[in-house]
Amino acid sequence: MIAESSPSSKKRAIVWFRKDLRLADHPALDAALQGGMEIIPVFIWDEQEGGAWSPGAASRWWLHHSLASLGNTIEQKRGNLILAKGQAAVELPRIAQAHQADIILYGRCYDPAGIATQEAVEEACDSSGISTESFNSSLLQEPWETKNGTGKPFQVFTPYWRKSRPIIYREPASYDPRKLSFVPNLSSPSTLEELGLLPEHPWHQKLGNHWEVSEAAAHQQIERTVEEVTQSYATRRNHPSVDGTSRLSPYLAWGQVSPRQICQAVLQAENEGSHRGENKFLVEIGWREFSYHLLYHFPNIPDQPLRPKYANFPWLDDPDNLKRWQFGKTGYPMVDAGMRQLYETGWMHNRVRMVVASFLVKHLLLPWQEGARWFWDTLVDADLASNTQGWQWAAGCGADAAPYFRIFNPITQGDKFDARGEYARRWIPELEKLPKKFVFSPWTAPSSVLAESGVDLDGNYPGPCVDHPEARARALAALATLKQI
Repeated sequence: MIAESSPSSKKRAIVWFRKDLRLADHPALDAALQGGMEIIPVFIWDEQEGGAWSPGAASRWWLHHSLASLGNTIEQKRGNLILAKGQAAVELPRIAQAHQADIILYGRCYDPAGIATQEAVEEACDSSGISTESFNSSLLQEPWETKNGTGKPFQVFTPYWRKSRPIIYREPASYDPRKLSFVPNLSSPSTLEELGLLPEHPWHQKLGNHWEVSEAAAHQQIERTVEEVTQSYATRRNHPSVDGTSRLSPYLAWGQVSPRQICQAVLQAENEGSHRGENKFLVEIGWREFSYHLLYHFPNIPDQPLRPKYANFPWLDDPDNLKRWQFGKTGYPMVDAGMRQLYETGWMHNRVRMVVASFLVKHLLLPWQEGARWFWDTLVDADLASNTQGWQWAAGCGADAAPYFRIFNPITQGDKFDARGEYARRWIPELEKLPKKFVFSPWTAPSSVLAESGVDLDGNYPGPCVDHPEARARALAALATLKQI
C-alpha cells in the first residue's frame, strides 16, 4: 500500500527517473523547479520490460547502487525516492493519485521496450486524467532530428556526423540542484532490496573493487577526462595498458551524467587550451548518438542484421568454443586478457572489445548475437544502442560496418597495441614470466622457454583453440557464400 501524503498548497510533480539517475542537468527536474512544483521522485523496476534485452547482471548491479546513491542524495534534501516494482503504466497513476500529483514528468527512452513503456504510460495517464510531459534527458539530439538528403535515416557515420556536428552540442540546464524542492516523508511500496536487482550469482561482488557508483563519482571522471584523457586521447586510446580512456560509459548508460555535461566540460577545456581541429573524444559521443539514431529507426537490429543478406550467414554452433571465449580460455592472450578483464571488472578497453568481437565472429564463426548477449550480461556499461552497433560493426552486417574480410589478427594486435605485453600479463598471470617475444603466441615458444617461464600449454594456460591462418581462410570462405545470394 502507498500511504497518502497530506495536501500541499504547491503543485506537485512526479519525476519518473529512468535512464537519468541524477539531479543535475535533468530536464524533468528543471521543469518542476521552473514551475515552482514540489517533486515526488519515483523509480519503477519492471523486470519484464525489454524481454530478452532486460538489463543484464552487471547492469542490475550498477542500477542497484545507482538507486542507493540517488536515494541518499534525495534524502539529504529532505525527500524520499519512491521505489516500486511492476509495470510503469499501472504504478505511476497509482502513485500520482495517492500523492495528489498534478503532472508526471519524465525523460524519453529510445529503445523498443522503452518506447512501448512510455506509450503505455501516456495512455494510462490520459485515461486517468493525469497530465504528462516528456523530455530528452539522455542524448544530445533526438534520433529523428538528423536525416539524409532524401529525408531518410543515415546508415553511415561520417555523413551523419558531418551534418550533426555543427548543431549537436547543447548547453546543460543551468539550474542549481540545491534549490529542488522534494515532498517530505513519502512512503515507498518497495525497498531497494525488494526490487531484487542484485544477481544471485556472487560474481558481481567483485565489481565494487573497481567502481564507485554515484553522480559525484561521474563528475570526478569528467574532471579526470578533461585533465588527463582528452588532450592525448587520439594517441593513447588504443593502448589498453595505459589509462587513456574516460571510463564514463557506465555513468552514461544509467544517466548519472549527461552527454551535454561531458561535451561542455571537454569543449571548455579545449578552448582554454587553444586546441584546434576535431576533438577525437567527442567523436565517440557522436558515435553513441549515431547508435541511437540507428536503433530508433531500425528497432529490430538488436536481434537481426541491418544488412539482410547476413541473415543467411553460415554461423557455427559450437558451445565449447563459445565458453572458451566467454571465460578467456581461447589460447590467444590478447583475446583472453580482454575477456578476463570483462569478467573481473565489468568493463573492457574499447580496442580490445574490437579484437575479441572479431575473434568470436570471424575466427570462431559464432553468431554476433551470442557475443552481444554475453556483453549485455557482463558489462556495467551495457547500452542496447551501442552494444548492438558495436557487434554489428564487428560482424560486418550493420551500418558503417567494418568489411567482413577485415579480420583482426589477435597476435599482431597484441604486438601493436600492447607492445610490452603489460596488459596481457596483468590479466593472464600465467604468462607473467614468458618473454615478450612469445607473449601473444605462447605456442611458438621453445619447450625450454615455456618450462623456464612456468607455462604449461593445455595445463595452466590453453593452447590455441583454432589456427589463425586456417580460421581466417574459413571465415573468408563463409563470406563467399553470401556473394552467391
